[in-house]
Amino acid sequence: MNETYHIPVLLSESVDALNINPAGIYVDATFGGGGHSREILKRLTTGQLVAFDRDSDAEANKINDERVIFIRNNFRFLYNFLRFNKITEVDGILADLGVSSHHFDDASRGFSFRYNSAIDMRMNKDSDFSAVRLLNEYSERELVRVFRCYGELSNASQLAKIIVEKRNEKPIKTVKEFLSTIKPITPKKDENKFLAKAFQSLRIEVNQEKDALEQMLVHSFKSLKNKGRLVVITYHSIEDRLVKNFMRSGNTDGKIKKDFYGNIECPFKLITRKAIVPSKSEIEKNSRARSAKLRVAEKIK
Repeated sequence: MNETYHIPVLLSESVDALNINPAGIYVDATFGGGGHSREILKRLTTGQLVAFDRDSDAEANKINDERVIFIRNNFRFLYNFLRFNKITEVDGILADLGVSSHHFDDASRGFSFRYNSAIDMRMNKDSDFSAVRLLNEYSERELVRVFRCYGELSNASQLAKIIVEKRNEKPIKTVKEFLSTIKPITPKKDENKFLAKAFQSLRIEVNQEKDALEQMLVHSFKSLKNKGRLVVITYHSIEDRLVKNFMRSGNTDGKIKKDFYGNIECPFKLITRKAIVPSKSEIEKNSRARSAKLRVAEKIK
């Protein structure tokens, strides 16, 4: 397992939740360093694993095993790629939505405010849209939307205004330039939390993470066989809300549908009524696990 790339979070809990059939077909929608994939493979005999990751760096970790199909693409196209590989249904799907430690620790990727580099944030390095373009091309109104919707920042309007004013003088291209731009409105109390939310906002927009997750959840339902398991690890309230809604209602809006008799109609049975969180010992070993929440549902229709 490539622990220098990423330490898998809630490893045994998430793979246990798949309720693995040794001859079944499983999907690791977020391959990364391959930690979850390797644990799934340990429990398979004649089964098969399909692993997705859009990052070329993750592809370097792919597992040399005839039971594995590695797909270097976005998990939003999960159903299409399964069908392309002549797989009509699967026994389980696991998605760890966390950003790999590799991305935060590689200064050149621009995901962290700890290093100075181009403020990039692309998960797929082949994409031509980065946080540099976002900061310098989005209108003030669009910037407000990004910071308000994806960072839930109360001063989103101030952030957008100060960014537009600064870029009119000179383009904002690096992490250092971005931090310098927003410094006047960065609260001294909880500074790191504020910056984490601001960076999260940019990352989600650059990589279209919300749209991709919504699409993946719909594709997961289409791809799972009856009694197949959907296992998702989330790290912030925006994605957790989508996953929770989907598992409880069958849609990301959380709209409950009822039949003629008033019975709730949902294509899933909740395996976890309450999210599973990392143990104290896991958080001590890996502080990046502290915000993780694991949710599990089983397809019933």
